[in-house]
Amino acid sequence: MIPAWHLSWRSLLNRRLTVALTVIAVSLSVALLLGVERLRSDARAGFAQTIAGTDLVVGARSGPVQLLLYTVFHIGNPTNNISWQSIEKIAAHPQVDWLVPISLGDSHRGFRVVGTSDAYFEHYRYGRNRALAFAQGGPFNEVFDAVIGAEVAARFGYELGEEIILSHGAGAGVSFAAHDDKPFTLVGVLARTGTPVDRSVLVSLEGIEAIHLGWQGGAPIPGLSIAPEQVHRFDLSPKSVTAALVGLKSRTAIFQVQRFVNTYRDEPLLAVLPGATLQELWGLIGVAEKALLAVSALVVLVGLAGLTAVIMASLGERRRELAILRSLGAGPRHIFMLLALEGLVLSLLGCLGGLALLYGGIALVGPWLEAHYGLLLSLGLPSPSEWRLLGAVVGAALLASLVPAVRAYRYSLADGMTLRI
Repeated sequence: MIPAWHLSWRSLLNRRLTVALTVIAVSLSVALLLGVERLRSDARAGFAQTIAGTDLVVGARSGPVQLLLYTVFHIGNPTNNISWQSIEKIAAHPQVDWLVPISLGDSHRGFRVVGTSDAYFEHYRYGRNRALAFAQGGPFNEVFDAVIGAEVAARFGYELGEEIILSHGAGAGVSFAAHDDKPFTLVGVLARTGTPVDRSVLVSLEGIEAIHLGWQGGAPIPGLSIAPEQVHRFDLSPKSVTAALVGLKSRTAIFQVQRFVNTYRDEPLLAVLPGATLQELWGLIGVAEKALLAVSALVVLVGLAGLTAVIMASLGERRRELAILRSLGAGPRHIFMLLALEGLVLSLLGCLGGLALLYGGIALVGPWLEAHYGLLLSLGLPSPSEWRLLGAVVGAALLASLVPAVRAYRYSLADGMTLRI
């Protein structure tokens, strides 16, 4: 006797056009569902590995999530600065091991400029406590030295020794005025990290002070020009910074130092724990993630409903085929299994098509997402959660195919042989 799977396969081939359209519909819905899941999981992983080994992030008093976003992820803008005196007092706290100042507010061709100190290269960690490494050159030593991230170097093809111009104002396409009278020289290119560091231009705090000599209220003073050779005559010590990354001697002192900063009397400050604030961020966007996943699941259900409708519609055309199978000895259970197998095969083909569309889409759009939004999508094997979604799709398709299978099971031999007018 011919196996049921062989009969199912031959029957599907006989209706290849309808089957192909059904598989495409299921593939698109599965690709959408997996794409949302891949985007969600990779975005979380990317955020989680951006910073490691930092116990506290200190900034002007605002929202914890806002402080973390603009300091670490370079998203949004700071509300205020911290005076340098406050930074020195925090650094002098007995429990503070190291402190990395961060000064934001300038940009270079859409990439954030980060004013900082040598401590940034020594203490900044990402991923599993990995330190920054230089692909070329080294850290800045002079006032107008600059270090760029891997993405900045790749985007513009910069080489060591080239000069770049910084602009006042942060964010892509936002440039109020150029500091073109004081160019910076590239002295280092950082190795790729997969974090916002790749899209940063790092300069010294003295460099930030130098380019703003002769500026007032965010604009240059008309008629006043200070040449780069003359900046050393001025006091270039930082007056204020945007935020600071803090490492402690003992993690047991985290809440003690956090309380010291949050109750600081000289100016309103805020200290947040990066891990706890990330959890708060996930809580905020979790509702949107679930809603997006629910919409994708509904699209899959629509695709499976189409699959069921196609099999149901084909029953009318296949009444005689099924009756002939019955006359050749196939029982109702064989007919039931035949229809169920067709649904299973269509769902498996749809899942394979969805995976192919997912990987093809990532290969095409992934570099653009990474370049413009810093979102790194992996091309690895499906994660456990994606396997579970695929299993749910196959299970749902199998259940959906039971409807036409049960109907075909009830067809009698005489029903298929009766000529209907």
